[in-house]
Amino acid sequence: MVEPDPKICSDPCRFDIFLVALDPTKGSEIKKTRPCVIISPDEMNHSLSTILVAPMTTTLRSYPTRVFLTFNDKKGQIALDQMRTLERLLHKAVIFDGDRNLKMFKAILGNSFGRIF
Repeated sequence: MVEPDPKICSDPCRFDIFLVALDPTKGSEIKKTRPCVIISPDEMNHSLSTILVAPMTTTLRSYPTRVFLTFNDKKGQIALDQMRTLERLLHKAVIFDGDRNLKMFKAILGNSFGRIF
């Protein structure tokens, strides 16, 4: 996997966490405004008008596409099974850096989507 390049990384960057309005939704899609992790590579983030994100949730599921983490003192998961492509981000929350689950997050992305991630 390619690590974020700090030379080309201006907002938004891969593994940053943004507060995103996910409504409107259909069916069982994750709803409301919530933190989301940017998972698209920085090369895409700076070239396209859209960004690929995975929402975070405190509803815990035992899915292989969920990555456990603690964010703002709350236990939760990154829901890779609920990825979205977005054009608008609202508010940067924090950089997803140094978290012990970052390696697992990257591994799941790599296993699920191959070399693109």
